[in-house]
Amino acid sequence: MTTETSNPTILLVPGHWLGAWAWDEVLEHLTSLGHRAVPLTLPGHDETDTGRVARTLDEQAAAIEQAAAGSSGPVVIVAHSGANAPVSLVLDRHPELFSRVIWVDSGPATPGVAFAPDFPEDREELPLPPFEILGEQASTEGLSADALERFRERAVSEPGTVLRQTVQLTNEARFNAPTTFVCCSMPSSQVLELVKAGHPMFAEVANLQSVRWVDLPTGHWPMWSRPADLAHILAAESSNN
Repeated sequence: MTTETSNPTILLVPGHWLGAWAWDEVLEHLTSLGHRAVPLTLPGHDETDTGRVARTLDEQAAAIEQAAAGSSGPVVIVAHSGANAPVSLVLDRHPELFSRVIWVDSGPATPGVAFAPDFPEDREELPLPPFEILGEQASTEGLSADALERFRERAVSEPGTVLRQTVQLTNEARFNAPTTFVCCSMPSSQVLELVKAGHPMFAEVANLQSVRWVDLPTGHWPMWSRPADLAHILAAESSNN
């Protein structure tokens, strides 16, 4: 077992509809391995926030920056799914804050792109879709009935402002951050083929200077389908800088 003082702080940033609670099982395993991990609930995902639907990517990025700047020693940031936009903003603005970035079934956002640019202006938020629809967009492989029930009960609608906001990136120093991709619903071999083919979704990957690839075959939410395995990967990648 390692000790907390010998390891960086691990910031766990969940994707759309999720708060810090999404990392509960992973956090338990990381703690038992001797790592200090801090799960975040980003602005817009706190159901007690009366101004929640007006929160922006900039506010989310600022919250991540504050959490990272407030930690002593090196910080590893873990971004799941739709957390890629605010995490990409922070990496662009303050790459010096992080010793490694770990993308969990995710990857760096493409400059000039919004997650859902055509999301109607008159809609304030996007609720979690029915699972039969969600499953067509992201694999739910490995999720138990209990996990799906908890997801449905605790999910917070995604603010429309976050979905529509374009990601502006200008600092090429973001490419220098040591990076790990944890590939779940799509194997690393397939991702690499898309990178080589110049697929616009993976345009940023080709510019990264130091990359490691780890396959964790499961669905899009490995923090619930394979929490212990994911925790061990995060621990290993965080300690190997």
